[in-house]
Amino acid sequence: MKIYTVFVEPKTSGNIGFLARCMKNFGLKKLVLINPCKLENDAYYQAMHARELVQDALIYDTLDEFIKDKEITSVIGTTGTPGGSYNVPRIPITPEELGKTMQVNGNIALLFGREGDGLSNHELESCDVLVTIPTSDEYPIMNITHAATIIFYEIFKNKKSYPIDDIDISSYEDKEVLLQLTDSIISKLDYAEHKEKQVKILAKRIIGRAFMVGRETRTLRGTLKRIDTRIKKSHEE
Repeated sequence: MKIYTVFVEPKTSGNIGFLARCMKNFGLKKLVLINPCKLENDAYYQAMHARELVQDALIYDTLDEFIKDKEITSVIGTTGTPGGSYNVPRIPITPEELGKTMQVNGNIALLFGREGDGLSNHELESCDVLVTIPTSDEYPIMNITHAATIIFYEIFKNKKSYPIDDIDISSYEDKEVLLQLTDSIISKLDYAEHKEKQVKILAKRIIGRAFMVGRETRTLRGTLKRIDTRIKKSHEE
């Protein structure tokens, strides 16, 4: 399993260093910065013994560019205010639940948003899973590094408990094929335009957060192909 810790448009370089330090505490080594502020000396100072994570950080202009380049199989967003679009509810999970569901291989992106602003609606829509830390209603939004520490700990303790390196996890391309097939099937079901869009978003979220092994993906792909073909034939008759 490759976990990329992704900091979206960080505003202060010191927070980049703090995040790198938290990562190293829990064995995470892949830091990604999306359109970051200029890296100043305080990024390396605050990183302490994790300076190499800042130095080796991958930098991209956009989140979409990173996801495509690294063939990310699952995008996990962190937020204090989960919600949904098109009236499709998102089901936020706790860090503990996240740790238990990540016992698979694959390229996973763990997104942290801007200081103060978090992730945008578009970025949240790109996520397959949302993680929310239960906090007091009086002050629900946590500092990014405090939230990261909780999430990293839950991932770390579960990863240490269960060896997972030999699992044949579905690839980025596998999930793309499933999404194309589901979109094709949904397009043939005579939904109203707004309803079709809603169902496609729902299908994308379900497939995105499903941690499937290769055999499961191949079986589902074959089934979806048969469904798509039969619907197409019925329309032609």
